[in-house]
Amino acid sequence: MSIENFKNEISSGYTFKGDSFVLGGAMVNGECQTNTLVNIPLKTLNRHGLIAGATGSGKTKTLQILAEQLSKKSVPVLLMDIKGDLSGIATPSGGHPKIDERHEKIGIDFLANQSPVEFLTLSDEPGARLRATVSEFGPVLFSKILDLTEVQSGVVAVVFKYCDDNNIPLLDLKDFRKTLQYLTNEGKEEVEAEYGRISTASVGAIIRKIVEIEEQGAEKFFGETSFEVDDLIRIDENGRGIVSVIRLTDIQDKPKLFSTFMLQMLAEIYASFPEEGDAEAPKLVIFIDEAHLVFKEASKALLSQIESIIKLIRSKGVGIYFVTQNPTDIPDDVLGQLGMKIQHALRAFTAKDRKAIKLAAQNYPDSEYYDTEELLTSLGIGEAFVTVLNEKGIPTPLVHCLLRAPESRMDVLSDAEIKNILDESKLIKKYNKEIDRESAYEILGGKIEEAQKEEEQAKRKKEQEKARKSSSGRKEKSAFEKIINNTTTRQIGRTVARELTRGILGVLGIGGRRRR
Repeated sequence: MSIENFKNEISSGYTFKGDSFVLGGAMVNGECQTNTLVNIPLKTLNRHGLIAGATGSGKTKTLQILAEQLSKKSVPVLLMDIKGDLSGIATPSGGHPKIDERHEKIGIDFLANQSPVEFLTLSDEPGARLRATVSEFGPVLFSKILDLTEVQSGVVAVVFKYCDDNNIPLLDLKDFRKTLQYLTNEGKEEVEAEYGRISTASVGAIIRKIVEIEEQGAEKFFGETSFEVDDLIRIDENGRGIVSVIRLTDIQDKPKLFSTFMLQMLAEIYASFPEEGDAEAPKLVIFIDEAHLVFKEASKALLSQIESIIKLIRSKGVGIYFVTQNPTDIPDDVLGQLGMKIQHALRAFTAKDRKAIKLAAQNYPDSEYYDTEELLTSLGIGEAFVTVLNEKGIPTPLVHCLLRAPESRMDVLSDAEIKNILDESKLIKKYNKEIDRESAYEILGGKIEEAQKEEEQAKRKKEQEKARKSSSGRKEKSAFEKIINNTTTRQIGRTVARELTRGILGVLGIGGRRRR
């Protein structure tokens, strides 16, 4: 193997006509070839990508490198920070002799820098609130998130249709539940006449599904003020792309909520962003850390929806990058759509691990310079196999890359530092004011209350009518009894009088005279 041939192949493969940035330096036989740079073209970064590797192999730092370099190139970035270790991108690196040594090997200077950052949140973490209304999901996506059957999805469609037809806002989960309650009870006759019969069994199943996502905190996500995805593509006054960091450290055990949020946001971006055509740089790049959480709990319908969006969203100038431990965590249909692959070390502790490594090696182009399967287990921290798409959409040669160090801090910010950033946030002022305007819950709640009052009045009236009739019946009986009693009294009176007369007559001796 000729080192010169290797350097020429890598240099020609990773030199691009359009704008690009340096990811690191090419390595062969364990040595970094100085000034043999591995560049990443901006033009094809909307073709999606994968950053994979075992825990501790450097995936998160690679994500940080890509995000800060994109920001410097005026490309906005969205990071999903599940482990909580990406906030340091907002502060310059403190530097270190090992960083200087690494950059000297690569052949580039190290310059500490920071990126403009906006903190966002889905839960109780500090940041600008991310919300969406139930109406914005639409019946199809809402049904897929709940993993409903065809019949149950039909019930959801009726709920949305009824609210649309009657101009009833459907904002949060309590609105949806109240509408279901109304349509299956007080409004049953109305809905059956207009939309058909709703199965109570289906309603029960839907309610159970809603309870499931409520237990994962979904009630904090559904509602107003809805987040506008255009706020993800801002550029600061210095021409740098804003890095939006979604703090997700408290929802690692809530994959359903994570999947719900991610799919809704991708759908909203796809619906809102215009077609970009063949742009020179992406409009937005999204990094999804711990991506296996998205796919682990996803239903078949949800997976299908994700796959469709991944295929289509690149036409909107959006690149999506999954960060996970093993390529096998990503469904094959999604994996096949990923143009850039950065593979960190994998560990072979079990037979299952060795099988996974063999499969992972098959995801990369063949190389005469590397035994990919063998080298995958011996890559050092901050080293990775890299292949990208060139400007013609052709995969570049597989290269063992010594990655540059992040220019920002490789650690989390303190609470005080985070507070300083939050205090300057315009989005917090825009989105963190809670709004609970009149919607389905209040409108239908009023109808239900009115119906209950009418029912109560009808019941009271019926009871009063029954009591009146009962009272009337007792009066007639009393009059009758009075007549009977008067007759009886007269009879008794006559009998007493007769007996008394008889007694008197007897005393007077009259009776005796008669007998004589």
